[in-house]
Amino acid sequence: MRVMKSLFSGKQMSEAFICSAFLALSGGFQDAYTYNTRNEVFSNAQTGNVVLMSQNFMTGKWEAGLKYLFPLFAFALGVLIAEQIQNKYKYARRLHWRQGILGAEILILFVVGFIPQRGNMIATVLVSFACAMQVQSFPEGKWIFICKYYVYRKLTEWNGGIILLSEREKSRNNWRQAMYYFGIIVLFAVGAGIGGNLSANYGIHMIWVSCGLLIVSFLLMFLDIESRRNER
Repeated sequence: MRVMKSLFSGKQMSEAFICSAFLALSGGFQDAYTYNTRNEVFSNAQTGNVVLMSQNFMTGKWEAGLKYLFPLFAFALGVLIAEQIQNKYKYARRLHWRQGILGAEILILFVVGFIPQRGNMIATVLVSFACAMQVQSFPEGKWIFICKYYVYRKLTEWNGGIILLSEREKSRNNWRQAMYYFGIIVLFAVGAGIGGNLSANYGIHMIWVSCGLLIVSFLLMFLDIESRRNER
């Protein structure tokens, strides 16, 4: 019972661990998908794209470098669009603004599954754009996910805090939060492993599995809307 309560706990369902878990699985899946089926370009780990882009540009491989540059631009645009959506629809009641973001992401990824190999550049740009909207929309709350650099940095910070707290205060809450952060990293890795294997074996349509994971999070948020209605 306590486990179920902790999975669904949070100020909003969009911040609950159960919702973030499916988002983390989907995020890892997307990264592995674009790398394995779309010319080895990352969609979530933009730091990897920066490294590969710079390496190609420095060696005079301009065309190869551009395939990493465009997803970076798309990622930046996705962050900007998500910020605008939040500002405009933050207090919407019928549909949580984060649900709107997920709905748009699901549609984008669904379309990507139909784009043939010759359109890999378009596909990676679209997936990067969708990933950016997700990362920008779900960074706060108790749970952490998707952007690997952000996750690893936070885990390191919490581990340092845990050592001090274990010696001074023995804070159960901080231990629990740190384990949740670690759990999200594990789920991201699991999603990447599944995505890598399915994409390598079955091709471009496997992005629809990621859509399915996002749909679960999308539907879970209706529980939050329903609970708010009952409180009125």
